[in-house]
Amino acid sequence: MTMEKRTSAFEYAPAPESRAVVDIAPSYGLFIDGEFAEAADGKVFKTVSPATEEVLSEVAEAGEADVDRAVRAARKAFETWSALPGAERAKYLFRIARILQERGRELAVLETLDNGKPIRETRDADLPLVAAHFFYHAGWADKLSHAGYGPDPRPLGVAGQVIPWNFPLLMLAWKVAPALATGNTVVLKPAETTPLSALFFADVCRQAGLPKGVVNIVTGDGRAGAALVAHPGVDKVAFTGSTAVGKQIARTLAGTRKKLTLELGGKGANIVFDDAPLDQAVEGVVNGIFFNQGQVCCAGSRLLVQESVHDEVLDALKRRISTLRLGDPLDKNTDIGAINSAQQLARITALADRGEAEGAERWSPACQLPENGYWFAPTLFTNVTQAHTIARDEIFGPVLSVLTFRTPDEAVAKANNTPYGLSAGIWTEKGSRILAVANRLRAGVVWSNTFNKFDPTSPFGGYKESGHGREGGRHGLEAYLDV
Repeated sequence: MTMEKRTSAFEYAPAPESRAVVDIAPSYGLFIDGEFAEAADGKVFKTVSPATEEVLSEVAEAGEADVDRAVRAARKAFETWSALPGAERAKYLFRIARILQERGRELAVLETLDNGKPIRETRDADLPLVAAHFFYHAGWADKLSHAGYGPDPRPLGVAGQVIPWNFPLLMLAWKVAPALATGNTVVLKPAETTPLSALFFADVCRQAGLPKGVVNIVTGDGRAGAALVAHPGVDKVAFTGSTAVGKQIARTLAGTRKKLTLELGGKGANIVFDDAPLDQAVEGVVNGIFFNQGQVCCAGSRLLVQESVHDEVLDALKRRISTLRLGDPLDKNTDIGAINSAQQLARITALADRGEAEGAERWSPACQLPENGYWFAPTLFTNVTQAHTIARDEIFGPVLSVLTFRTPDEAVAKANNTPYGLSAGIWTEKGSRILAVANRLRAGVVWSNTFNKFDPTSPFGGYKESGHGREGGRHGLEAYLDV
């Protein structure tokens, strides 16, 4: 459905992707040592579709005994997996990458059902990047001696990996691919609200003939993740998620020998200068905050606009937002899908209400939300200052705060005035200005005249409370090597 009723030459006809391409079983077990098994205590939980609230499947809930069994399986497999020549490990990663491509449509539909994001995103962004990460890291597997970490870098051992719900399969790829390429084995804990694509990936591993125990997947809530992080048999922990949980993990691992990488929250600034190509900039701003319903750690949730073009940008932005289509995530015309969970919707709602209570001016286009599921209309706040909660706290939803600046120095100062430091965007026609401003921004990733561009060859990570360590590229290999 469009955000507002408008006269046009034609209306979009529904274009739903078929659910028939994916076969979701009524229940799933834990994937340990190459086999699916029930949790030791028999506990299960339900995973639902955010767009309809229908139960998709019942999934085993791992306890400490299950995590221990998975870590032991990974430890046993490490002896043979790490001893394989890199070229042999690469063959498995190439097979996984090809199977992911072959099953791309199936996995895209599955991800949309379990996560709530539009099929256009899972099909055109998530799945191609997932396969690309395995292809890319497969190429590194027999070239590690040329990565700049010594002539014979060694793997760490067992990697405990905890991933979030906003990009379930992509975050899996970001972590599993480099771990396997460098000779480590894995115990992965997917998010409680989006476990299905990880369990389907377990089947991909079996289809590729991956040796038993190299990849293990334990589903459950935060307790399973905490047990994995604290397990003495884990040599390396990789976590993507909230800053609060990242700090807790850092405290748990303090004083241990475990290597840790954290990719945490963000409050990215998107800076639009008066000489920017404004139509292009507006598209970038919309993509920066409404992609995946704003449930992106590197979302451009703070728009900094130069005063002289503020009104022009704001008018264009409102016009563009009014054309976005919110509704069924499986419809190929949908731009904005469902919020991932009732808990996340409540957080977004509370923070948006607080922004309005603190005096910021709230705007949303005319929008009829579906009766079932978890939905939030795209929202714009103006008259925002740096003191407003919505300008400081990560909302993790389709909510944009607009601030102004007069000079490049002021833009940099406002962009850096945050405890986070994950991403930023710069919009200007002057290359010299891009370089000068980017060099002063305390953000791990700075995009110029674009936003949300990802590539497995490019490292990704943050500063300050956005975490430490890098994923992707040559730099991302270091986190899984004993160097």
